[in-house]
Amino acid sequence: MNAAGGVPDARSRFYAELDPVLAANPDAVLVLAVIGAGYVGDTIARRPGQVVDVGIREQAMIGVAGGLALAGRRPIVHTFAPFLVERAYEQVKLDLGHQDVGALLVSAGASYDVSSGGRTHQAPGDVALISALPGWTVHVPGHGDEVAEILHREAARSGRVYVRLSGQRNAKPQPVDGWVHLVRDVALGGQAGESSAPLVLAVGPMLDVVLEATRDLPVRVAYAGTPHPLDAAGLRDLAGPTPVLAVVEPYLAGTSAAPVAAALADRPSRVLHVGVPQDAELRRYGTPRDHAAAHGLDAAGVRRQVKALLG
Repeated sequence: MNAAGGVPDARSRFYAELDPVLAANPDAVLVLAVIGAGYVGDTIARRPGQVVDVGIREQAMIGVAGGLALAGRRPIVHTFAPFLVERAYEQVKLDLGHQDVGALLVSAGASYDVSSGGRTHQAPGDVALISALPGWTVHVPGHGDEVAEILHREAARSGRVYVRLSGQRNAKPQPVDGWVHLVRDVALGGQAGESSAPLVLAVGPMLDVVLEATRDLPVRVAYAGTPHPLDAAGLRDLAGPTPVLAVVEPYLAGTSAAPVAAALADRPSRVLHVGVPQDAELRRYGTPRDHAAAHGLDAAGVRRQVKALLG
């Protein structure tokens, strides 16, 4: 799971941080459904009272997390995204949301990281599903350092949080304060920072792809690592009075459409949502890179769509 050059990817960094997180938070309990257990064997041996493996029972995993939360513990729940969100969605809705208790759900696999596993291991709709439930915060980190900071911070809190880990990553970490940040500016015959310049908002691990795709285009690039709830004020400040905006997400296209529309409701806007197309049901396994290209989420695909928006 390590990147070239020995830089850990998001999932490896998550496993590496678990032991210090559990040590710093005695009320925290790691809840697994087999997946991931092989990577944290030392932690399981060292802290048996803080790790529960329910077996291949994802719905039960969320039920156990709800019970732990009702008992005053802080569950950290981990498995692949389709099993954590889609397979156990009713339990996430009821055992956590309806009971109004908190948990930290951490997924791996993202939209198509496990492409060789077929459609059962793909979950481009996970963020849309979680965002449909009240009281959730969604973090989509783009770098291992972001994962570590989010994990330590949220383990010490009590809210309902979903952290989406991906094998795709950016070269540099970005702030994880929940705000929208300008990463690259552009001058269009005027002052740098001019708010009339088109804006491309990259979510999580899409940042480096967006930077490559727009390297010579007259657009500004911003970063959001917390797409839900969206930093509406920050987006408004960057978008300007007549926004031309592209939102590039590593999951279902249009997942952020409603909060973006609400943030810009009083402004004449042109908005493009780039992500996994809703009608794209790929039936060949391929590699994650193949899937990104097929969905228009590689640099060439993003560039083509942004240029069409600029017209």
